[in-house]
Amino acid sequence: MADSVGESLDRALEGAFTRRIPQSAQAQMKYLVRQLKGTRAVAQVLGVSQRTVERYVAGKLKRPRQDLRDRLEREVRKRWQPQVRARARKKAASTDGLVVLTRARFGFTAAPGTTDDARIRDVTQALPPDVADRLFTAREQGAAEQQLQRIAAEGLAQMYFRANDTRAPGLGVEFTDVEEIDIQL
Repeated sequence: MADSVGESLDRALEGAFTRRIPQSAQAQMKYLVRQLKGTRAVAQVLGVSQRTVERYVAGKLKRPRQDLRDRLEREVRKRWQPQVRARARKKAASTDGLVVLTRARFGFTAAPGTTDDARIRDVTQALPPDVADRLFTAREQGAAEQQLQRIAAEGLAQMYFRANDTRAPGLGVEFTDVEEIDIQL
């Protein structure tokens, strides 16, 4: 299965965490109950009954099924250390930018007679803060994976293929068949 740009952005922000997320199912449930202000809201988010949530909080249930464990951890990660996450996002979007490591199919469109057939390339490239800001903003607004890939492709085209727009003006880059992608702050 191919990586997604959105998941990679989330992992990059999680790398800024200063503390580990709660480890036990009970601690994770208690955290979500505090964050969502009640067991009913947690039950709706996780797709379980309110009574199940109450049993985990009380410690009567300890080991969730694999699918519930995955959903529980995903929901806790999504809400863990929001201030640390916001600070890392702000820094990337204002001064540092991002580093994208990817293995994907890149193809080009340019003036007639100068096209290059798409092929798999390994690319590691720093992207400027404005591209980081566009990626994070699109992710927060619920952009589809295709839109996130398009923004990443525009950034890679600008910085990697057009050398920060100092060569190959008008070169269009197609970014498809993402096999791997890792975004770092």
